[in-house]
Amino acid sequence: MEAQKVDMFMMMNSKFFESHHVHAVREKLLSIDESKWGMVQTLQFKDPSTALIISIVGGGALGIDRFFIGDTGLGVAKLLTCGGLGIWTIIDWFMIMGATREKNMELFQNSLY
Repeated sequence: MEAQKVDMFMMMNSKFFESHHVHAVREKLLSIDESKWGMVQTLQFKDPSTALIISIVGGGALGIDRFFIGDTGLGVAKLLTCGGLGIWTIIDWFMIMGATREKNMELFQNSLY
């Protein structure tokens, strides 16, 4: 794939990945053929900042933040335990952005491999 397209993609989407994944994403995009470019452009990544806002504003205790990033099982567990009696909610305020970026990387890898 053309380096310009890849660089543009990375400028627009690097915030959705952990910093140590950015190089791997770029290298993978450079190695794929043009036929997969349309599919890559349609991927919907979850914004880590939005997940943090959902977690802080009140959705953390109900597991809405976990549902948002696609962790349905953890969302149900968090909902049934009222956010682990509040402890899990507080821990997720610090962990949810990283978890969102990891989920985005899983989505990227699953779509190209």
